[in-house]
Amino acid sequence: MRTPICEKLGCELPIFAFSHCRDVVVEVTKAGGFGVLGASTFSPEQLEAELRWIDQHVDGRPYGVDVIIPTKYDKEAETTTEDLEKLIPDEHRAFMDRLLAEEGVPELPPDERERIHKEIVEGRGNMTPDGARRLLRVALAHPQVKLVVSALGSPPPDVVEELRERKVMIGAMCGKGEHAARHKAAGVQVIVAQGTEAGGHTGDIATMVLVPQVVEACGDEVAVLAAGGIAKGSQIAAALALGAQGVWCGTVWLGTRESELDPFEKQVMFETRSEDAVRRKARTGKTVRMTRSKLSEAWEQPGAPKYLPTPLQGILYNEAHARVVRAKRKDLYSFPAGQVVGMINEETSVRDVMYRMQLEYLETMERLRKLDPSES
Repeated sequence: MRTPICEKLGCELPIFAFSHCRDVVVEVTKAGGFGVLGASTFSPEQLEAELRWIDQHVDGRPYGVDVIIPTKYDKEAETTTEDLEKLIPDEHRAFMDRLLAEEGVPELPPDERERIHKEIVEGRGNMTPDGARRLLRVALAHPQVKLVVSALGSPPPDVVEELRERKVMIGAMCGKGEHAARHKAAGVQVIVAQGTEAGGHTGDIATMVLVPQVVEACGDEVAVLAAGGIAKGSQIAAALALGAQGVWCGTVWLGTRESELDPFEKQVMFETRSEDAVRRKARTGKTVRMTRSKLSEAWEQPGAPKYLPTPLQGILYNEAHARVVRAKRKDLYSFPAGQVVGMINEETSVRDVMYRMQLEYLETMERLRKLDPSES
């Protein structure tokens, strides 16, 4: 299963694990894969603490960092020195408060609300180009970070130049073949072709259709990773057959004991069907595939206010999310997840997932070998 991208990045397996949880990043990396920490919701201080911990636990192996560098965002949120929460219109706050009150969801205790509010504003406030640059400065102070991925759009020229100077590989997500061509022209070296099946920010094109288009657009100059709908070794084999050099997985790690989700949240995931992973803008103001709930659907109803731009929608939504989790309300709980969430039914470990994927890959290759008449 070792492909050219493994040689370039110094990993053993072309299994890239995106996670906001440092434990998942470490365990995947130690198991031979390549962990990528989703850093967009961290403050620079939080990111420094996370990366320092990862450095101490990956036995010198390389890993990556993913940041959000949006091309469309609230300009005032990037330049203001005031509390970002004050930029949220009263109409939007009233809508969310009314919804939770009608559902009987208690408010957070004052001390917990203050803590969560601080974390949300500091983290979501970095979902702008300047915020991403602050996070990158932290990441580049850690020599084991060998890949930086831009989650929304091509990295700006100054970012590309600095990463190349530091000999850090540059990655970017894309949902269309034309996006891949734009990334390639910008100097991106690794493109994650993310099909609509994926969790998080996604487009409309399915992985099976998207990956060959991106591979064709990239040629031999840029490595392509397939993302969206990948949780089994047979799907890894399919991705490699389409021309990808590896796979990028996120949802499959949510059910592991190392995941950032608590037992209540994991149980919701285990009960979620594939068709209940829907694309909505409620969480960030941009289209995100997430688990369906009353909270995700409330914003789709007539009379709901328009979505706020990044990062304001995220600041508004995530405080409500914290209240829902504290109240353990399954009917209101939503979290980014791809369609493979319907394949995750019980808690396991990252190492178990990595072992199972490799075993399934070998079994798939053996089935394919038997289809070759020359092997008869």
